[in-house]
Amino acid sequence: MINLKGIGASKGVAIGKAFIVKEQLAVINKKLIQNVDAEIKRLENAQEEAIIQLRKLQEHTLDSVGEEESLIFEVHQMILQDEDFIGRIKEIIRTESVNAEYVVQCTSDEYSKIFDEMEDPYMKERAADIRDISKRLIDILIGIKGQSLSQLDRPAIIVAKDLWPSDTVQMDKKNVVGFITEEGAKTSHTAILARTMQIPAVVGVRDIFASIKKGEEIIIDGAEGNIFINPDENIRNHWLENQKEYKDALEKLNRLKGTKSITKDGIEVKVNANIGMPEDVEMALENDAEGIGLFRSEFLYMNSDKIPSEEVQFKAYKKVLEKMQDKPVIIRTLDIGGDKEIKYIKIPKEENPFLGYRAIRISLDQVDLFKTQLRALLRASIYGNLGIMFPMISTLEELRRAKIILAEVKKDLTNEKIPFSSQVEVGIMIETPAAALISDELAKEADFFSIGTNDLTQYTIAVDRMNAQVAYLYDTHHPAVLKLIELVIKNGHKENIWVGICGEAAADLTLTEKFVAMGIDELSVSASSILEIRQKIQGIDLKKS
Repeated sequence: MINLKGIGASKGVAIGKAFIVKEQLAVINKKLIQNVDAEIKRLENAQEEAIIQLRKLQEHTLDSVGEEESLIFEVHQMILQDEDFIGRIKEIIRTESVNAEYVVQCTSDEYSKIFDEMEDPYMKERAADIRDISKRLIDILIGIKGQSLSQLDRPAIIVAKDLWPSDTVQMDKKNVVGFITEEGAKTSHTAILARTMQIPAVVGVRDIFASIKKGEEIIIDGAEGNIFINPDENIRNHWLENQKEYKDALEKLNRLKGTKSITKDGIEVKVNANIGMPEDVEMALENDAEGIGLFRSEFLYMNSDKIPSEEVQFKAYKKVLEKMQDKPVIIRTLDIGGDKEIKYIKIPKEENPFLGYRAIRISLDQVDLFKTQLRALLRASIYGNLGIMFPMISTLEELRRAKIILAEVKKDLTNEKIPFSSQVEVGIMIETPAAALISDELAKEADFFSIGTNDLTQYTIAVDRMNAQVAYLYDTHHPAVLKLIELVIKNGHKENIWVGICGEAAADLTLTEKFVAMGIDELSVSASSILEIRQKIQGIDLKKS
């Protein structure tokens, strides 16, 4: 028996025979062309065919998986129709007189490199979208037809270098019992789809083709990333039992939908969802989120080649608020800088970007940019229960300046007779030790606090969690971090404002009881973690602790 280890991307236990998906590597050579117009026409024909394919995939996904998941392919269509992306490809064909597939590959490398260099895992995975779209275009241009996973004749575990979302949604759940990939991450669209479709998956497994052969029996543990090749009978029986236990636990979690997150001794904690795009709301609702605790509005900017207009932003915020109806929606204003770069917003190169020009500092400096977003937010506020949250506040003066600018925008809208809600709460992210230590003063001027534990931990311990040499020091359980969290909750409650946590620690089940004991009012987590956190809260009894 051989054991391998990867990244658990979709929980569950799968047992089956290996089905090897061989990657078809297209050899793309640079060729000079004589007829530029004909080459651009060839590109446009491939573009049209790719859009037709994506529409079919979107319809299939809508029917077989869900509305939110189908929107992945709508986004892919939008990128394929984006004039900046396609226009750049056409421009290079014209100026350099080279073949379309070569230019698509070069442009894909250029765009995906921008995302690859970001430290935010969610944004890194957007590079995979660019590569997926580009591969589709190239395959059409050179006439490659991919291997279909929709017509397997027996249950199997897919083993592949990587899988695209289009591969995943076409899987026949009856016969694809799980999959393993050499590349990929938990935040990829493929991993998200696997979780939605409840297909156990392990990604990031090195040298899988050297270890796994076609037809070998495999067991995968999608929670911890364990893989067992040709297991003995004892191992097999053990994981068969685990498989049954997991299915029972899943059914138990689903029965929690519609219930409240209340401890045995009567303490209620709201469990909300973190989202990055309007499309993510469907998953939040599917998992019975009580609200949106963090809408990362910067993704509207990062998924665009220019500053999104007030109207574009208004429509995105309105969509989320309408879908959530009267449930609270906390939208964080633009949070870029650090590891999040946007080429059309001037951010100087810095030696220490996490300590530099980022988040609220940019908004207070580029006031027109800030006002455009605030106008869109306020206009959308009449369609639901909106809260506006300022990121990276570290001084009282920053909060006051942000509120003054917000007041100016409200005055402008009033003068223009444009309606907005008078009930919008205004809160801040607590992400620095400075903000935590002056939270007693900040609480006098904010309607709520949301603690961003990722940055708070990083700044408190002075450790870059993306630096492999010191990442072992990054610990949300560190006593200093927990003391700061407790202080923020205490100071918030003194001024009668609610306090939540929206960083990764919010989903850490080993910290849930501690946070409840501290008096936390809200936990905001990824949609897939909501029911597990609810179950944990419902099992707590502080009187017996």
